[in-house]
Amino acid sequence: MIRLLKHDVPASLVVFLVAVPLSLGVAMASGAPLAAGLVAAIVGGIVAGALGGSPAVVSGPATGLTLVVADLIQTYGWRATCMITLLAGVLQLVLGVFRAARAALAVSPAVVHGLLAGVGVVIALSQLHVVLGGSPQRSALANLVELPAQVAQKHTHAVAIGVLTIAVLAVWTRLPRRIRVVPAPLPALIVAAAVAAVCGWDVARVDLSGGLGAWAFPVLPHGDWHKIAAAVMLVALLSAVESLLCSVAVDGMHSGKRADLDQELMGQGVANMVAGALGGLPVAGAIVRSTANVATGARSRWSAILHGVWVLLFLCGFAWTIKLIPSAALAALLVFIGVQMVNLGHIRKVHGHGEVPVYLVTMCSVIVLGLGEGVLAGLGLAALLALRRLTWVTVRVEQEQDGRVHAMISGSLTFLGVPRLTRELRAIPAGAAVDLDLNIDFMDNAAFEAIHSWRLDHERLGGSVDIDELHDEWYAMSASGSRMFPAKTPPRAPDRWWLPWSHRRWRSRRPAVPSQGGPAEVECQLTAGAREFHRRTAPLVRPIFSQLARKQQPSHLFITCADSRVVPSLITASGPGDLFTVRNIGNLVPRKGASDDSVVAAIEYATQVLSVRTITVCGHSGCGAMAGLLSAGVKAGSLPGLRRWLRHGHHSLARFIEDEWDADPLDTLCRVNVRQQLDNLLTYGKIREQVDAGNLELVGLYFDIGSARVHMLSSTLSVKI
Repeated sequence: MIRLLKHDVPASLVVFLVAVPLSLGVAMASGAPLAAGLVAAIVGGIVAGALGGSPAVVSGPATGLTLVVADLIQTYGWRATCMITLLAGVLQLVLGVFRAARAALAVSPAVVHGLLAGVGVVIALSQLHVVLGGSPQRSALANLVELPAQVAQKHTHAVAIGVLTIAVLAVWTRLPRRIRVVPAPLPALIVAAAVAAVCGWDVARVDLSGGLGAWAFPVLPHGDWHKIAAAVMLVALLSAVESLLCSVAVDGMHSGKRADLDQELMGQGVANMVAGALGGLPVAGAIVRSTANVATGARSRWSAILHGVWVLLFLCGFAWTIKLIPSAALAALLVFIGVQMVNLGHIRKVHGHGEVPVYLVTMCSVIVLGLGEGVLAGLGLAALLALRRLTWVTVRVEQEQDGRVHAMISGSLTFLGVPRLTRELRAIPAGAAVDLDLNIDFMDNAAFEAIHSWRLDHERLGGSVDIDELHDEWYAMSASGSRMFPAKTPPRAPDRWWLPWSHRRWRSRRPAVPSQGGPAEVECQLTAGAREFHRRTAPLVRPIFSQLARKQQPSHLFITCADSRVVPSLITASGPGDLFTVRNIGNLVPRKGASDDSVVAAIEYATQVLSVRTITVCGHSGCGAMAGLLSAGVKAGSLPGLRRWLRHGHHSLARFIEDEWDADPLDTLCRVNVRQQLDNLLTYGKIREQVDAGNLELVGLYFDIGSARVHMLSSTLSVKI
């Protein structure tokens, strides 16, 4: 109860302030009764919040379905659209029961982001006409064609209201944080309504007619049942994908319980059934509300439920205030939201994976053709690009200084890549000694025959071919006649630098271990590892080390635990010269004035001599030092040096005791310890000066060993990278 009052109630009030204007705006853009948006917010909060599988997701009217709902209303009418929503909820419930939620995540995020961007452009173009005193046209292209004439017409006070609303929305994001606790849409609508009332402007107001007072049970739509069934499936699948992707995104924003996607899908299904029966818009997880929910400190699903209760109380007791809002202000809010839906951050994300064409095709198709056609176009292009990647093969041939030829083949080797594969291999001079590296994840029979035939021909003409498979042993298994399916990875692991010694092939070939001791065993492994480095790695990295021999210029000071399972260069994908590393038991940073100069000396040298720009403290799961702290030194046993060192972690333990936690105590302390060490760094005056000046950044990382995941830690949240 204390946690509910301290965290969830304040968070629910903030989400409520976000939900009311957004719900009204989505309803207006859909052409539905405005009360339908509030009904969807109520049902999404109470029903989906109580029955869903994510404790942090807040549901409401589905923004991505705005165009679909608008088209359904024009085609079948409002009551029939409510029945389609109800039937879509039934379909979602069935899919959740059969645990099909993960399948919905197969939709490329580029398609989803492109869909939302296209919907945002269509909404902005249509509502811009309302802001300018006109009426939206039937399609986005028609709105775009009519826009110049609309701009040239004589404008009324509605235009001033719209401009004022957008100005407040834009300025609000630049105000101090304590003011921005109130969501921008609320003050924007209040200012617009107040100015219109004080100035006595004659502007159209929001109309709540056709709301709860005019409720009637949904009716079955009339028409071609094939199209009706397609509409039900479209509403069900799009709202499901929007909700599930929202759940996955929100999971990365908090450190609490992970979402049960099948349960979330069933909860959304029940919510859509209730929303359709009560005359509400389709319901889906809303990323804007969910982000606000997490950012304001919500700890459980009670925040989402209470937000729905607040919307219900508002609709019952204060609905009359909605009639004071000018329609132009609500339209301007929609224009602003529509523009924000074209998120540049999404474009940068998909650009890194080469999926910008999918994003752009989906967005443009939604704008020009319609939502359903846009989704199909995006999915089709995504499938073609995936097929192209699956069949793409890269062949690189280089002449070494010693006369040998080094060839690298990467990708998936199928019959589609055989022509290029054969052409590149046949270009290798006859009689040459060839080192052929196969870095492939699949090889069909046609590709094997091509490589094997070339090898036999090349060796027959006096050449030699040494094949090394860097990934799975497809060639070796094919040559031996082994079954290739379903076993994809052979039981024997390949020789790769990141594998432990116990997993290396050369371990079985090293000299016999002397009978007297463990040290000889370690020496043998180190010697074998050095030989492996000289043979395979040193020729590749020698040019880099030649440049680094004169001077080091690391960009990061990396403070981490001495635990053997934490390999900084591996988990950060860094190389020689990138990290100036300090390792100790528990990744501890003694506070200023503590009797330890080792860590302090490294910090001073890194910041004042090497001029690093970032200091990273990296903790990990299952830390033995933190277990020792939790046991009050008992687990340190008869190790006096370790007990003295762990005194530097007492502030972490005190912070852990003060905080509330739901997860495993050891895991929580490991995370809290990282944040405390960042605070300890700030006890040094020069560090704080550089941080305040923006010349130095402090970063917290947490490595979950079991899942091999690195999390970014902030003051309150952990985010998956």
